[in-house]
Amino acid sequence: MSTKLEIAASTQNRTPAEKQDIAAEVAEWIEAFDQVVAQDWEIGADLLKALRQRANEAGVPVAGSVTTPYKNTIPKHDEVPYPGDRNLERRVEALIRWNAMAMVHKQNKYDAGIGGHISTYSSQCTLLEVGFNHFFRASYGSEPGDFIYFQGHASPGVYSRAFLEGRLTEDHLHNFRHELRDTPGLSSYPHPWLMQDFWQFPTVSMGIGPLNAIYQARFMRYLENRGLIEKTGRKVWAFVGDGETDEVDTLGAISLGAREKLDNLIFVVNCNLQRLDGPVRGNARIIDELEAVFRGANWNVIKVLWGSDWDELFALDHTGLLLKRMEECVDGDYQRFKAKDGAYLREHFFGKYPELLKIVEHKTDEELAHLHRGGHDPIKIYNAYKRAVEHKGGPTVILAHTVKGYGIASAQSRNPTHSEKKLTDEGLAAFVKRFDIPLPETAALNADFYKPADDDAALQYLHAHRAALGGYLPKREIPAKNFDAPAIDFFKGWLGGSGSRAISTTMGFVNMLNGMLKHPEIGKLIVPIIPDEGRTFGFESVMKAVGIYAPEGQKYIPHDADMLLSYNEKKNGQILEEGITEAGSMASFTAAGTAYTNYRVPTVPFYLYYSMFGFQRIGDMAWAFADSRGKGFLMGGTAGRTTMLGEGLQHQDGHSPVLSGTVPTCITYDPAFVYEMAVIVQDGLRRMYQEGENVFYYLTMYNEDYLQPAMPEGVTEGILKGLYKYQPAAGTAVAQLFGSGPILNEVVKAQGILAEKYGVHADVWSVPSYNEVRREALSVERWNRLHPAEPERKSYLATLLDGTAGPIIAASDYMKSLPDALSPWLQSRLVTLGTDGFGRSDNREHLRRHFEVSAEAIVGATLSKLAREGSFDPKAAQQAFADLGLDTEIKDPARA
Repeated sequence: MSTKLEIAASTQNRTPAEKQDIAAEVAEWIEAFDQVVAQDWEIGADLLKALRQRANEAGVPVAGSVTTPYKNTIPKHDEVPYPGDRNLERRVEALIRWNAMAMVHKQNKYDAGIGGHISTYSSQCTLLEVGFNHFFRASYGSEPGDFIYFQGHASPGVYSRAFLEGRLTEDHLHNFRHELRDTPGLSSYPHPWLMQDFWQFPTVSMGIGPLNAIYQARFMRYLENRGLIEKTGRKVWAFVGDGETDEVDTLGAISLGAREKLDNLIFVVNCNLQRLDGPVRGNARIIDELEAVFRGANWNVIKVLWGSDWDELFALDHTGLLLKRMEECVDGDYQRFKAKDGAYLREHFFGKYPELLKIVEHKTDEELAHLHRGGHDPIKIYNAYKRAVEHKGGPTVILAHTVKGYGIASAQSRNPTHSEKKLTDEGLAAFVKRFDIPLPETAALNADFYKPADDDAALQYLHAHRAALGGYLPKREIPAKNFDAPAIDFFKGWLGGSGSRAISTTMGFVNMLNGMLKHPEIGKLIVPIIPDEGRTFGFESVMKAVGIYAPEGQKYIPHDADMLLSYNEKKNGQILEEGITEAGSMASFTAAGTAYTNYRVPTVPFYLYYSMFGFQRIGDMAWAFADSRGKGFLMGGTAGRTTMLGEGLQHQDGHSPVLSGTVPTCITYDPAFVYEMAVIVQDGLRRMYQEGENVFYYLTMYNEDYLQPAMPEGVTEGILKGLYKYQPAAGTAVAQLFGSGPILNEVVKAQGILAEKYGVHADVWSVPSYNEVRREALSVERWNRLHPAEPERKSYLATLLDGTAGPIIAASDYMKSLPDALSPWLQSRLVTLGTDGFGRSDNREHLRRHFEVSAEAIVGATLSKLAREGSFDPKAAQQAFADLGLDTEIKDPARA
């Protein structure tokens, strides 16, 4: 109909005869095109593409649209027959629905407020079951299988299927959301940390699953192109909620999928039209919106809107009114139609046009009420999945129209559906009747779980199909250890200092990374990741040596080709240069940091980024990485509030070690010297990959050049535990000076001023990790609290400081809360200097003076504390502030 209107508009100024000739010619073209499509729809698509290209070349403007009519992408005549036994699959699906609902209902009946979700899985069940029965491969021969990013709120349904498979017991289901009881429990959502043999990917934090799925698919291609894994047909399936697409992370990286032709990636968007509080798009259609977004990003879009029972009605409609009526309605209408009964649908949907009433006059109201949305029709879903897995050249998104709370009569498509936790007795009875669950009335009202006998035909069917697909999913493997970390001798070149040459810890690390990339065993496993800051970090030599990963290689001659360190892209390049995206880089870090379990390849990611744009941007993803039991090194470059001179307020980092310390498995270090960094990296490789510890590392790197000393004897343990004496006092120490990062140099300078100018001797301590010192002290404190009858243990901190005298002045390039974390064990001894407040654009000298972490400020703080304790003349201490040029009346930098 729309084609006729367009033709009419374009022929307004023609004579009647001309109009007739044009219409006849157009009809011939359409007839010819219909013949091509009847033969093969893909040829039809190629023909349209060629015609569009020819029109562009001829200068003919082509009107286009990023949306298609509101109907199924795959027409009835292009469908292939469904390969499964629908009766048995329907029975399996019904049992899974029941047990999933019973699990949540029962918990909330006997443990009010424990929570859980029924309605998301109710809308998604058939989408998953078609996949489980026919598509989701658990293995490809000896290779790992498909990766599935489940919609987090649908976890009860995944548990319910595992129960029928015999992988979970009834005790597990009884203890859904009861993880701290005597019997095994089930986590609320997909959490590999809590269920390390089951879940692979944490997905319930909105947007993280889709984003990680995109970069997982890209990392899969990276591993294939580098020859680290075999090329197989494995796919990455991401099940996404339509409301979840409002989260920036969900759609923010979809262009990557098309740009890198990731035909191993399939999104299934569960368009149940409803988020927590109401319709996703009450006044529009979310499916139209998403189609436009994905088609605009060059994804293959498949719409699954209407079930097979609508095919008859489309066939009866010869006027196009049915599609017209569908396109008149918005999502608020569609939600209302499913919340009401068949009589309402007859009156308010079909009743707008007498012709539509005519085509449903043979239908009862009950039949109208049960007209299916496409996402609940296995035939439509199967055909969409089949076309998606066979599509080449780019990713596919399937937009599946579903009903939230499908099958739950009391909640279906209603606004409170998301929060539905319990059903009434009437609701339970209706559920049992709707899905034909073979339970006695009493058992049904008690929401008892139901599993047929092992020889039941439906269960045998379920097991047979999973066996054909290589096993059960989801399943997380704990691989055998197959990694030997280089011994510390390998790092000796970075333990001996820099001689007379001043270098930064960043440059020291880049040299170290270059060395590791050349290591005969682990070199190929290193995955450098940078978000468009490689040159900032002096990374050019690494870029040239191993190349930047580009799936199509380098199809151009770079402008700097005649230079030694020219830009170097390769199909088997080792560096993931992500562009300006910390979130995308973190998703690559996640894919690489979990490859040891997902691909059985222990890749070692080193993600180098601007520290200010690190944890505060990707904090949620860092928690998901920890949940995933990820391993690797986060390298916070250009670190520090005063070390990163010139850049100012929004570039200077004074808090990343505080933020990283909130993640339980993140080991945080703030190394002052390259030798500290070398010791930490070597031990990190050993702990994570050789010993298999589920931890990851955050290390700061600085751009300040200074002489790097050789490693003193006997400090390895202190470096790793986070504290050691770096430079003893020349005389009897009356104060202890703590420093980390480049501020340790200010501390050493302060030690000299104190001794030479004021006759005060102080020991200097390097504190590579306040976080690790605190964690160990907390662990000892807890043990002592729980074992009052045992001899009291002594923390590393207390042992190290035993016998030392005087106050402890701790200075760092970070907020005072970082050293303050040790105050429970240091009490009144501790005086903290830090960089609370907003950064400024200036050089290091002025920045450190402003934030009161300069050598002079450290001296002033030490003398002031000694004076308060009666160990130094107060008037002399006051005069020292003037002598050192310290303004005692200046505004507090924390609020300046």
